[in-house]
Amino acid sequence: MTPIEELRQTIARLRAPGGCPWDQEQTHASLVRCLIDEVSELIDTIDRLDLPHMREELGDVLIQVLFHAQIAEEAGHFDLNDVAREVNEKLIRRHPHVFGTGSLDTSEQVLHQWEQIKAQEKARSGKVESGLFKPQPPRLPALMFAEVVWKQIEKQQLQGIRAVDRERIGRLAAGLDEAKLGQALFDLAAAARQRGLNPEDALRHTVNQVMQDAETHVQA
Repeated sequence: MTPIEELRQTIARLRAPGGCPWDQEQTHASLVRCLIDEVSELIDTIDRLDLPHMREELGDVLIQVLFHAQIAEEAGHFDLNDVAREVNEKLIRRHPHVFGTGSLDTSEQVLHQWEQIKAQEKARSGKVESGLFKPQPPRLPALMFAEVVWKQIEKQQLQGIRAVDRERIGRLAAGLDEAKLGQALFDLAAAARQRGLNPEDALRHTVNQVMQDAETHVQA
C-alpha cells in the first residue's frame, strides 16, 4: 500500500462511525478556514526556503485535499481518483507541445497556448466567459484582486475609465519602492483600523466600481 493510500484510509477511518467526533462534523464549508490557514503556513515555509517544515506543511495541505475528497465520496459525488484523473487529463490536454506534436520555446508561448486551450474547452462546454474581466475567486484577497484587475486593464489597453486616474497612478509609481509601498499599505491599514473601516472591503468595493465603470464605458 502506498503512503497516499494509507493516508486516505486514515482520513476515512477518522470520518467513519467510531472515529473522531470533530472530523465527523466537518463539511466542505467548515474546512475552508483550515485550508486557508494551511496554505498560508505552506507559503511561509516557501518564502523562508525552510524545506524540512515545507514538507510538513505540504502534508497539512494534502490532508485538506484528501479530506474534501473523502467528504465528496461519502456523498456519492466523486472520490480522490476522480480528482487525480481529471487534473492529469487536463495537464496532458493543455501541454500538447509535450504530450503531442509541435514545440514551444518560451514560457510566454506556453501561457498563451494554455489560455487558448482553456478558452476552447469552455466554449465546448458552454461556459463562455462574457465581459471584459475574467472571473476571480470570491475569496481572493482584495489586494491580489486589485492587481489582477489592473493587469487586465493594461493588457486590454482599456482607456477612458472614469475611476482610473492614470496620471495619479503614474506619479505614485515614480517614487515607489518596496519599502515605501509596504509602509504606505501598513499606514492605510492602521488608519482604517482607527476609523473602524475594513480595508479589504473598501478595496474590493473600489475594484468592483472600476470593473463596472470599464464595462459601461466600453458598451457606451
